[in-house]
Amino acid sequence: MAEPLPPDVAATLRALLAGPDPVSGALLAQVPHARVVGRCGCGCATVDLEVDRTAVAAAPPHDNPAVEEAYADPHPAGVVVCTEDGYLSLLEIYSVADEPISAWPDPRHIER
Repeated sequence: MAEPLPPDVAATLRALLAGPDPVSGALLAQVPHARVVGRCGCGCATVDLEVDRTAVAAAPPHDNPAVEEAYADPHPAGVVVCTEDGYLSLLEIYSVADEPISAWPDPRHIER
């Protein structure tokens, strides 16, 4: 069942998609129309996303993942934004340590 984006997921997406390029701009425009449709079974904060494709255009052709960044604080982690057919489909966080990261870190800690 689809649910609205939690504030921490929306804030993370906004921070990751803040670039000036057309792909980032198009994906950022999708954030208000995105919903969470699934979660990772390992206990991490990763979410599967679905965008209302009637409400917003697809992003121009781009690489996948569309964004790949890292956190150093509070735990070393990687974060990726994936798309399907030009629409947001996954916001994944993975731990560099053994324990899954169960909550989204403050987006101000994203390393670029």
